[in-house]
Amino acid sequence: MKTIGILVGGGPAPGINGVIGAAATVALRGGARVLGCLSGFKWLMAGDTDHVRELTLDDVETVHLRGGSILHSARANPTKNPDDLARVVQSLETLGVDALITIGGDDTAFSAKSVSDAAGGRLQVVHVPKTIDNDLPLPAGIPTFGYETAREHAAVVVENLIEDCRTTHRWFFVVLMGRKSGALALGAAKAAGAPIAIIPEEFPEGPIRLDDVVRTVEGAVVKRLAQGREDGVVVIAEGIAERLDPTDLEMLRDVARDEHGHIRLADVPLGRVVRGAVSDTLAARGVKIATGEKDVGYELRCGKPTAFDRDYTRDLGAGAAQAVLDGTRDVLITRQAERIVPVPFSELMDAETGRTRVRDVDVESDWYRRARALQLRVEPGDLDDATRLETIAQAARLSPGDARTRYAPIG
Repeated sequence: MKTIGILVGGGPAPGINGVIGAAATVALRGGARVLGCLSGFKWLMAGDTDHVRELTLDDVETVHLRGGSILHSARANPTKNPDDLARVVQSLETLGVDALITIGGDDTAFSAKSVSDAAGGRLQVVHVPKTIDNDLPLPAGIPTFGYETAREHAAVVVENLIEDCRTTHRWFFVVLMGRKSGALALGAAKAAGAPIAIIPEEFPEGPIRLDDVVRTVEGAVVKRLAQGREDGVVVIAEGIAERLDPTDLEMLRDVARDEHGHIRLADVPLGRVVRGAVSDTLAARGVKIATGEKDVGYELRCGKPTAFDRDYTRDLGAGAAQAVLDGTRDVLITRQAERIVPVPFSELMDAETGRTRVRDVDVESDWYRRARALQLRVEPGDLDDATRLETIAQAARLSPGDARTRYAPIG
């Protein structure tokens, strides 16, 4: 009897249980035994084989309807220490696991590949891509599971804040999750109709200067003021903080990092920093706006998945289990044009870093260009038109020349 292990790594995303349930169902019906490894690699890399649960068909019958993860999750990183990798392999062998299905983002995908390499062919490994950030290297137009549910919930929050700001004549600065990719921030802002969304990809490569972010947001505020509106919502991708020049934000030098070496973005008050800088800069020129701020992220990760993500994750889970039963190994499971397509681990790796590639928002794509076209920003045409420039300059309490310089496009 084949024994298949399933584990979840990284942060939660709506639909995890759909993958677990469908994978377990197909595997069990195919004659396999299924073990759920609790809390990702955490216990396995400690040599602990007690934190597992055997899954039955009754256990997983309706789990796809639930948020969260019945197997929990953890950011434990077995790739930092060769001994940890060896203990993961040994723990799985002790449990009699022949194949491992991992569910997670880019870090978990790299861990899955590393475990497979360490096992030297003794273990089948199949990975299912999971992240609300939508930043795994899937083909264009194919989302990672959990993204659409998170975007739906985020769009509702932004939509409600837009109405609140319209009612109370204020601006809100909303920070949305997205370490490397601004897809969630841009997608939610576009769906809700926010006046502006700021994402890392729109800036040139290298460190992002805080003043460039501030000038971009301030331009939207004064252009709105020039149109007679004192309200709006700016959506900011949290990944901006990871690329900010440390000389612009002292706290970045000492901020804590997680097990994979990433800055703990939840510890960086990006919304408060940008809000304060925009408000102070305008107030210094006698332009006063009422403002508020909100971080939106953790409340998106464990919500009940939408019908799209339920359907999607059950396909992915069933596809992962079938791939294992068919003897496939070292692949990422994708759904393309209603077909399950395994992608070899080798195609996911960045040749320069040796780690999993990350998918950024393509600023040359029609999707991004349409989103930008719907936003309210100071555009080159505003600066080239004397009448429009004068109106914006008056709202900003700047001379036309200073306004042209201050709100010139970045990059």
